[in-house]
Amino acid sequence: MTGDIPAAATEEQPPAPYADQPATPPDAVGDTALRVAGMAVALVATVLTAFLELQLSALRLGAFGAVLDGDSPYVGTGAPLPLAVPLAIGINLVICWFAVSTTGRRWAAGPPWALWTLIMLAAAGTRTAEGDYLVGGTNWVALVTILAGSLTFAVYVYRMILTPLNRAGDRPVSKDSELSGSV
Repeated sequence: MTGDIPAAATEEQPPAPYADQPATPPDAVGDTALRVAGMAVALVATVLTAFLELQLSALRLGAFGAVLDGDSPYVGTGAPLPLAVPLAIGINLVICWFAVSTTGRRWAAGPPWALWTLIMLAAAGTRTAEGDYLVGGTNWVALVTILAGSLTFAVYVYRMILTPLNRAGDRPVSKDSELSGSV
């Protein structure tokens, strides 16, 4: 009796899409929106942190005394405080990780890297109304911040290049999934 029914009729067929339903599933639209939002957040964070790092590169050890006296922290004297260098390294790593994680694509580290580098180069090559550079050649903290921040992006991207791809998509394979045998 079961031999009379063709094999194709016993398998369940997915329902055909109706004319009023979208061709892409709602999950794909939400996934795309999440990726675009993730990239937008990464770019906004890049702009904000780049300007914060430029501001912190001008701080000096005497700034704490100037703030206690009620003055601007930028009028302090003494040795430069290299707070911007570790901040640039740490925050740029987080921005790269966030951009790649939210979009699921390796190329997502590129736009924040390019934007951050353009902001820093523009600040280094821009003169104020008085003729001074925003980032002078004597401000070693700003110069090291530019170097370390850009190298942070470069090292992160280089490490991603060395990581093998997952077969299911563009996401890099983690060490845990390699050890467990799942890909």
